[in-house]
Amino acid sequence: MNISPPAIGRNHTDDVHRHNLSAILTVVHRSGGVPRARLTELSGLNRSTVATLVAELVEARLVVEAEPDARESAGRPSRYVRPGTLPVAIAVNPEVDAITLGVVGLGGTVIQRMRRPVEDGSDVAGVVEQIVSMIGELDLRENRVVGIGAAVPGLVRRSDGVVRLAPHLQWVDVPFARMLEDATGLPVRAANDASLGATAERAFGAGIGVGDLAYLNGGASGIGGGIVIAGNPLAGAAGYAGELGHTLVNSEGRACHCGARGCLETEVSQAALLAAAGAGDLRELQAVLAAGTSRALDAEINRQRRHLAVALRNIVNVLNPSRVVLGGFLELLIGTEDGSLAALVGDTALGAPFESVEILPAALGADILMIGAAELAFERVMADPLGR
Repeated sequence: MNISPPAIGRNHTDDVHRHNLSAILTVVHRSGGVPRARLTELSGLNRSTVATLVAELVEARLVVEAEPDARESAGRPSRYVRPGTLPVAIAVNPEVDAITLGVVGLGGTVIQRMRRPVEDGSDVAGVVEQIVSMIGELDLRENRVVGIGAAVPGLVRRSDGVVRLAPHLQWVDVPFARMLEDATGLPVRAANDASLGATAERAFGAGIGVGDLAYLNGGASGIGGGIVIAGNPLAGAAGYAGELGHTLVNSEGRACHCGARGCLETEVSQAALLAAAGAGDLRELQAVLAAGTSRALDAEINRQRRHLAVALRNIVNVLNPSRVVLGGFLELLIGTEDGSLAALVGDTALGAPFESVEILPAALGADILMIGAAELAFERVMADPLGR
């Protein structure tokens, strides 16, 4: 939970009250709904205090209370507290060939989603203009937009949302968050797309219940990564941590756009898989795999799986995560036979940390970056629900 420090001039009672509201709302948001009795148990507060806090959140339309299902428990069942529908976040993901935009509610619910092609993803002003146009098409009359979260495929400075480098977009030192904020009049926060994917999977997907998680996503723009340690995203000094796509996996490999050679995203790529399958996009590739692979495609899958296993071995040995979650085209490399990705990692990783790791596909599908980007916008609401 990200809670701002107490403001100067506020008394201690105000801060405690704000903290308690934040704690209750965060549990409801992350769980998608919880019995009020469970809120009392988790918070350590007495029932009357929890009832008062919930009532305030209901009045602000941040949560709603519903009658319980009497079949769910013995005795007198507790009222159910669910995320409200008033606050929403707008999530955006600019890519080389398209912009994806979503409206996301509390509880990680994607309410609306649209994807539009772009002629030139390197034209930042054009990208901002198209995002504004897409927002104008949304029907938000029944909602309160709390802000915009942007998932960017590149290095994004945490403090101000400046995109230091997004090589596939050809963006260098672009003040993307400020440009979008000026154009929309809404508060904007931006971060690396894969780091936000890790946040989303940890909160709502394959990482629920674990504190240590590594997430890798593969797409048309390359491979990005995000890391969660002890329940907290690993950001690094300026927000650039998690560039797992530039892990060295082949010292004699191909030249990478970053200036190095043999990086993970040069040796493991969606484009190479599509070419081997004769497919035009990921959906066609999945159809080819379902129908039966060719010798050329099998060879390419095995080659990429071996290189990916090297990167995952390093992650397992260095970070000792409970789960490694793979999204995008990387899910297709997991496999189920003796030559599976897990078997290859286990062959070379240290035995002790490998014993405690699971390698799983991402659970949130196409919504993952929308949910992760929305979490950026919701942080302010979670920290100070009533905005006082």
